[in-house]
Amino acid sequence: MTTPVLDLRGVAYRYPGSHQALYGVDLHVHAGERVALLGPNGAGKTTLVLHLNGILRAGAGTVEVSGLPVTDAHLLEIRRRVGIVFQDPDDQLFMPTVRDDVAFGPANLGLRGPELDARVTEALTAVDVLGLADRAPHHLSFGQRRRVAIATVLAMEPDILVLDEPTSNLDPASRRELADILAALPVTLLMVTHDLPYAAQLCERSVILSDGVVAADGRTLDLLGDADLLRRHRLELPWGFAVPRAD
Repeated sequence: MTTPVLDLRGVAYRYPGSHQALYGVDLHVHAGERVALLGPNGAGKTTLVLHLNGILRAGAGTVEVSGLPVTDAHLLEIRRRVGIVFQDPDDQLFMPTVRDDVAFGPANLGLRGPELDARVTEALTAVDVLGLADRAPHHLSFGQRRRVAIATVLAMEPDILVLDEPTSNLDPASRRELADILAALPVTLLMVTHDLPYAAQLCERSVILSDGVVAADGRTLDLLGDADLLRRHRLELPWGFAVPRAD
């Protein structure tokens, strides 16, 4: 078995002066997997994601990325390997042009000249916004800004792409277009979402996090087909959505 690109063992976390958010979470994601992280509000999903590149540090347990422990000594490399796209793209876009935003990370790694230009072009092409390269991010639609935010992460050539609620605030057409883009990306994917049909469409495996623990881990269609499981963890399919039969 290969080394997981994400390997969390017994991860627990309590916010200072507040509540316990995670209780001994185990999660292992291997290269090429596409995994949906599901759960109700307050389940600990965002807290878990913030452990993946060292924004939060586990009070107990360990977090490793491609065999590297998430410690100060490895933090720069960890943050290159784990690309997190946050729910609000404006949290990641701050430069005068789209091109500048996508070039920012690779330039900080020392890329210059044609190599940097090629990296930016490749990332923008992957999310179908190359034609927007010279536009100001704040002049773009929300869906376009989300794609640019993804491009800023892809330009770092991460081992794993982490998306936090990628369909929030998208209209149906933008939602469908983004699904087509994500399906075509040759990356390992961890997607935090309340959008259960999106999970079914893009991720073969799902993990349900509830009250800070892993409540279920298995094939997405199997989990979404278990009405009692969904009900226990405050997850609901849209009215009229029929779960496709798992082969």
